Amino acid sequence: MIKRIFIVLFMNLLCISGFAQQATSVKAVLYDTIRSLHIRQTLEYRNLSQDTLYEVYLNDWMNAFSDTRTPLAKSFFESYDRNFHFARDEKRGKTTINTITNSEYQNVSWQRPLFNPDLIKVVPEEPIPPGAKYILNLNYSTKFPSADFTRYGYYGKGQYKLRYWFITPGVYKDGKWQVYSHKNMNDLYHPKLDLEIELTIPSNLSAISPYKMEKIEHEDDVKTVFFKGEERLDTDLYLTKDVIFDAIQTENVDVLTNIDDGINPALKTMLVRRIMGFLGENLGSYPHPIILSTKENYAASPVYGLNQLPSFLRPFPDGFNYELQQLKVLTENYLKNSLMLNPREDQWIYSAIQTYLMMEYIKEFYPDLTLLGTLSDFFGIRWFHAADLDFNDQYPLLYLFMARKNLDQPLTTPQDSLIKFNRNLANPYKGGVGLKYLKAFLEDNTVEKSIQEFYSEYQLRPVSPRDFEKILEENAGKDISWFFEDYVNSNEKIDFKIRTLKKKDDSLEVTIKNKSENGMPVPVYGLNKGEIVYKTWVEHANRFKSVKIPSKRVHTVAVNYEGIVPEVNQRNNYRTVGGIMNKPFQFRLFKDIEDPRYNQIFFMPQVEYNLYDGLALGLNMYNRTVLDKNLEFEIAPLYGTNSQTLVGSASISHQIFFEDDDLYAIRYGLSGNRFSYGYGLFYQRFTPFLTLSFRSSYLRESRKEYIMVRNVNVFRDENPDVPLKIPDYSVFNINYTYRNPGLVEHFGGNVDFQLAKKFSKSSVTLEYRRLLKNDRQINFRFFGGAFLYNDLPGSDYFSFALDRPTDYLFDYNYYGRSETSGLFSQQIIMAEGGFKSMLKPEFANQWITTVNSSVTIWKWIYAYGDVGLVKNKFKPAKFLFDSGIRVSLVQNYFELFFPVYSSDGFEFSDDHYDQKIRFIATLDLKTLSSLITREWF
Repeated sequence: MIKRIFIVLFMNLLCISGFAQQATSVKAVLYDTIRSLHIRQTLEYRNLSQDTLYEVYLNDWMNAFSDTRTPLAKSFFESYDRNFHFARDEKRGKTTINTITNSEYQNVSWQRPLFNPDLIKVVPEEPIPPGAKYILNLNYSTKFPSADFTRYGYYGKGQYKLRYWFITPGVYKDGKWQVYSHKNMNDLYHPKLDLEIELTIPSNLSAISPYKMEKIEHEDDVKTVFFKGEERLDTDLYLTKDVIFDAIQTENVDVLTNIDDGINPALKTMLVRRIMGFLGENLGSYPHPIILSTKENYAASPVYGLNQLPSFLRPFPDGFNYELQQLKVLTENYLKNSLMLNPREDQWIYSAIQTYLMMEYIKEFYPDLTLLGTLSDFFGIRWFHAADLDFNDQYPLLYLFMARKNLDQPLTTPQDSLIKFNRNLANPYKGGVGLKYLKAFLEDNTVEKSIQEFYSEYQLRPVSPRDFEKILEENAGKDISWFFEDYVNSNEKIDFKIRTLKKKDDSLEVTIKNKSENGMPVPVYGLNKGEIVYKTWVEHANRFKSVKIPSKRVHTVAVNYEGIVPEVNQRNNYRTVGGIMNKPFQFRLFKDIEDPRYNQIFFMPQVEYNLYDGLALGLNMYNRTVLDKNLEFEIAPLYGTNSQTLVGSASISHQIFFEDDDLYAIRYGLSGNRFSYGYGLFYQRFTPFLTLSFRSSYLRESRKEYIMVRNVNVFRDENPDVPLKIPDYSVFNINYTYRNPGLVEHFGGNVDFQLAKKFSKSSVTLEYRRLLKNDRQINFRFFGGAFLYNDLPGSDYFSFALDRPTDYLFDYNYYGRSETSGLFSQQIIMAEGGFKSMLKPEFANQWITTVNSSVTIWKWIYAYGDVGLVKNKFKPAKFLFDSGIRVSLVQNYFELFFPVYSSDGFEFSDDHYDQKIRFIATLDLKTLSSLITREWF
């Protein structure tokens, strides 16, 4: 009897867990003039857990736009997006809660958790036992933000693109509430909902939604649209004056889409039907009658590449860009509207399956498509290795781009802890490439079968990554524990190499070294002029593993020849049987994608400029590819058109990376250069160096620290007419640099120590910048330096400079470093004293302290001011100051300074004011590129 009761209770529990879900009814009225919805909502919450609940959490993500202190606002700061911070209040959104009551319409206790204003914590009057239902009645108004911030909100005049527009319940799972704040990652986590929506809007608007439209009732100049949805996970709603959506009928699902690439409707229909058919075959049936595919979805995470070129330049088949956009969005929505994973914690499952399916789609329908498309056939372009790559080769390439920089992160890293490049590109691609790797290793259809089984078994059911892992393990005929332990859960780099190759009778004994010492398998090949003669998989090569392969017709042995394994370094994977050189040299014009079959050397035309050499033209010879290398060298011989002689630079460096340490990189090497420092006068600099790089283990934190140790050796030509007061010299230099850049607040500084035969000195530089809420910026910079000893009091060559350092270490990019008059003498580098006016004394041979500041007047125009004390031996310290107008076109890169008033009085009181204007000009493309890439890394 007791056993029977237990079985009945167990079956009832299964019914509750398996079939019950949350339900909500929403009655909303749009007030177009104030861009707001007034909402009356009834939320029927069921406790599907085994725990008694003492509180209920709700997601109110519209309130994430309420001010500049929310987690959403902070995520904008981290991405260097200042639009939200400086937006007018009317452009921001918010939720105003009027009442929250229970089923008896009695007020219930609720609050917004500290630091999470887009969540609501409701405390029921009585705890909610397992299986019980709790009803909440909510009365609130939602004010929409501008679509400028997240692509969702109001746009144009009276039109709306909405997401997360009504309040939803949170998810209680594994004994805790799994709720979190909006951070512009399109990852709201809520249980599946049965929805009934009554939406009253002006008659001139059309309502588009993935829910089923039941009916429309018209009254005067408004209409009420009735929507119904069952077991829904999406919340999108578009209110438009013009119906901009195509409705494309496929076999079982209607696709509503506003993606348009200018192709004809028949082609659109054919492509969408082909995609939906492919997804049905490779995943299973979509559980809803309508699926939404929008350009806003795509813009949040596009497929980057040549497909984004203007239509007249695209080297791909007609409609391919449209097809790629639809493939990306439809696959994502197909998965996210069916599988109830935690999208912030478990996004890698969605992304891995999505990328894998995209690769399989291209393989099936475009098997011969190359990375460069038809550009691969163009004369000159077809010489590049990039022209040989398949379209799908971009996926491992972009993952390795980050791995080579030691910026990759484990696939299981939460979305809000990933840097942007990893979140949008590297991690999704690593996940898809990993499934391809697994498929190649298993040599069967286990991966396809497991994805289909996972999708069908857990469709619209609570699920976790462990469930996917179990299905793969059960279906695989081999040990695949390495995939989750070493590939998914780690950012440890994969790197195999051939340690030894010995011929024994009719076999070759190959010893493989696994430099990462993990359990990943790798294929070994016997090659004959690029043809695969033999292939075998080597498993459990945790450190060293030997394998025998037949020697017949094998001229070269290779590890990972087909690039199945996303190795961080494939250049050490080749051995020639009985040969000395394992790989031939290859010389290429312009940087290319790495081809591990060759020792590659590239040539790039290079142009530099200074007043004395003029245009320095030549070739830069280097081994650097699109992917960084640990060992890099470059030699750049140039011919100066003015100096009419050979100048240039050369360097070699080696970098060692460390995993999961604050000290994440050590770089050491040698560099040298030769250029003119005056007319007919040249300098040569030779510098051995060592740099230690430190960072936070939380990569989204932009804090970086560096310690550089170097010895700068300088040799200068002597002008017979003006003998050098300072002969050739050597300076030992240690520099510590701290940088913590940010959109709203920036802080950095460095401590520098120099030791030479005739002097020793030390200095400190501190910089602080802050953006105020009124869109004004304040800047402060402090510099303090002192000589420990100085045996050259008669020369200011090594002295601290007030406004224009002598740059005796030849670190700065002066265009006319020896000029004392004329335009080139007006170039300044923000170093040492940092003054803009040319005041006396210009130098300090004992100590100096200065403060430089500026504040915004209007947009990119600032008022600046500098104050300082300059102390020379045997002279009292002198107080100096200057002030003026700073025009900052690109901060620290292109700026003009117009002096107004200084210690010498008004600067424009004489006829030579034009010679007092100072400028900063940076022409180095590598330096400028950091402005573009800073939000990605």
